[in-house]
This record gives sequence, C-alpha cells and structure tokens, in this order.
Amino acid sequence: MSVFGDVPLAPPVAVFKLSADFREDGHPQKVNLGVGAYRTDDCQPWVLPVVKKVERLIVEDAGLNHEYLPILGLPEFRSASSKVALGDGSAAIKDGRVGGVQALGGTGALRIGAEFLRRWYNGVNNTATPVYVSAPTWENHNSVFADAGFKDIRPYHYWDAAKRGLDLAGLLDDLEKAPEHSVFVLHACAHNPTGTDPTREEWKQISEIMKRRSLFVFFDSAYQGFASGDLDKDAWAIRYFVSEGFELFIAQSFSKNFGLYNERVGYLTVVARDSENLSRTLSQMEKIVRTTWSNPPSQGARIVSKTLNCPELFAEWKSNVKTMADRVLLMRDQLKAKLQALGTPGTWDHITQQIGMFSFTGLNPKQVEYMIAEKHVYLMASGRINMCGLTTSNIDYIAQSIHDAVTKKSHFFRVENKLNRSLGRCLINMVGVFSPDVLCCCATLLPQKEKTSFTDH
Repeated sequence: MSVFGDVPLAPPVAVFKLSADFREDGHPQKVNLGVGAYRTDDCQPWVLPVVKKVERLIVEDAGLNHEYLPILGLPEFRSASSKVALGDGSAAIKDGRVGGVQALGGTGALRIGAEFLRRWYNGVNNTATPVYVSAPTWENHNSVFADAGFKDIRPYHYWDAAKRGLDLAGLLDDLEKAPEHSVFVLHACAHNPTGTDPTREEWKQISEIMKRRSLFVFFDSAYQGFASGDLDKDAWAIRYFVSEGFELFIAQSFSKNFGLYNERVGYLTVVARDSENLSRTLSQMEKIVRTTWSNPPSQGARIVSKTLNCPELFAEWKSNVKTMADRVLLMRDQLKAKLQALGTPGTWDHITQQIGMFSFTGLNPKQVEYMIAEKHVYLMASGRINMCGLTTSNIDYIAQSIHDAVTKKSHFFRVENKLNRSLGRCLINMVGVFSPDVLCCCATLLPQKEKTSFTDH
C-alpha cells in the first residue's frame, strides 16, 4: 500500500483540459478560443519585437551575472512597475509611500498579498475577514485566497446576464452591505471573463462607498495597455482610487502586455499611508517571500525593467501593445458585424461594448457543447471566448458556428431527446431483467405522457 494511496485525483484545470482536447481533435477547421494568450492573425504566438531586441541586449551585456536578486526583487524593475501602474507624476510615489514585491506572475502577486492580509490585516491571523470576488471572476481568485487561509470568500454582483452588461445596482448594494474591512478584489480593466468594465463615473460611485465603509481595495491588473491600447486609460481606476487616499494593493502581471507568459513576471504594488507603514509592511512581505520562493528569477524582470526604463524601448513597447489591442478590437467589430449580417437572434452589441482579451458571448452551456461537439470550436462552458483566437481566416466559420448554435440548438436537443427516449423505452421493455428502482430511473428519460403511463402501471 502506497503512502499516497488515499490521495484523491484532482479534477483537471478547465482551461488546460480544453486545450488538451483541442490538440487531440483532428478536425481541419478546429479553433481554440479558450486559453488566455495572444495570437497573431496567423494564429501563432507573438514574441514582441521589443522583447527580442532587449533579449539580445541582455545576452550581450557582459556585466550581468546569475547572482541572487534581493528577496523583494530587482530594484529597477520594482520602481518601474509601480510607475507604469500609478503614472510618472504619482504623488504617492513622490511621498515615498509606494513599494512592492517582485512576484511569480500576477498569481504570485495575488498570493503574496493574500497571505499578508490573512496574517496582518483586520487583526492578526484573521481568517474570518470576508473576501469578495466578482460573479463571475477568474477562477483562480477563489483558490488563491482560500489557500492563503481565508474562510469566508463571497461573490459580489457584477454580470447582468439579461442585459449582458454590468450589474451596477447589485454591485453597489453588495458594497453597502459588506461588513466593514472586507477585502474586495477588483479588476482594474478588461474584466476576466466578461470584458465588461465600469465607466469612470461608475468607478467613482464604487470608490465613494468603499471609502465610506472602510473596505480594502485589492486591484488585479493583468491587462494594462492590452485592453484599450492606452496604458494610462487602462490604469485610470487604479490612479483614481490612489488619488482618493486609499491604502491598497495592486497585483500586476506582465504576461499579456509583454507576451512573457512562461517567464512569470509579476509585481505586487503596495500603496501605504506613509513611508513608515510601507517599511513595516514590506518587512513582513519579505518574510513571506523567503518561505515561498525565497528569491525571484531575473530574466523576465530584466526584460521588463530595461524596456520600461529606456524611453526609446518604452515607446516601442507601447506601439507593440497597441498592435495587439487593435487586432482584438478589429476582431470584435468583425464578429459583431458578421453575426448581425447572418441575422443571428439576440443582440450582439455587447461584443464591441466589452474590452480586452475576452468576450462573454452569452452562449449557454448547451450551446457551448454544440460548438465543441459539432463545430470543433473550443470555448469555456461559461461562453467566454478569447478574441485573439479569431483571425481573418476563421472568423466566418466561427460566426456561422455561433449562428448555428443559437438557431439550430432545438434540432440538436431534439436528437438528444430522441436518443434518451429510445434508450428509456428499450430498458423498460426489459422488465424482469432490471429491478423496479432501475426501471424508474429509466422512466425519467421518457416524455411526460409516457412517464405517467409507465408509473401508473
């Protein structure tokens, strides 16, 4: 008997399972709209030209070595990361109350922040502090805070399925009713998975309630620049909250806007009340990092740091980011236009009203099932699609597939129901072979009229 014999098999991560199923599919028109990574119009990964340039500079720099970095990370990367989030003219930075921690991607930044909050926020080791995440949200948010020890993770209203947009009234109501000092995880821009962001006026309403009710702001910023193509526009909400005097955390990821998915380049920006509070906070975060990954990797941080700290490279990076954002915006416009041209039932305005990498299509799980099984178009069960998976070569096929899923679903379900009825009748005819309990279960596959007739007997 193995000492690991009682370990249960964990379910696969949904998005990676979807990609594995896609790879095994031999259909010539298959499309992967699941995984959250940028693709060119040839449906290929894109190494940003500025990244290639900086990688060559790093290779040729004889002064670099592989010594350990400081525990909190590469200093020039840390300062540049906070600046890109808060802006060059940030008063908080000038006041010396901004710092942070280099992390293993945005997930690592979230985890370090969550671990610190559990240990030191709202009391010592207070696992009962409520943590609110949007409904829906990126699936890892729940797991990160749960694994950090929080026992009370709650959803807050966000998506209005009927109007396919933000449920502002529900969100504001949840803010009003949340216990004081609750933690709220807010998506800075390009909400994942819905692609729906509050307007600036709506952000101001959110800020007013959170400030008045002493709620803690934890921004997740994974798509700065990638959403609109404008770094400053995408950081507006963060900068507004800081200008309102909030102490807050910002989990930043450079996976999307630098295309550095496997380098795991992240940063946790901390905005504190003053420099003294910042020093104590970072001292405790250093202890957390020491027992988590001990010391961060240098390669990705060097790429980002050299780019952000050189005006010429920074300008080139912004151009690269805009290239990615503009392609996504183009695909949104074309998909909406093609669905409308096909006369696909329903409204599709939300496709262009949403922003960023993902679109919440509004397709239900049965329609998604049809898309995968019949059309070989792979997307999440929630109906979320990665807009980067659309290209000028496959967009007609995808639009037609969505149209068919919406308009021909009744045929798909009729076939499914017909198979169920046939199976039910076949098993019920085998009276004497199966027990009454089994036969009653089979009867549930029958239409109501036949089900009633069977149970009467």
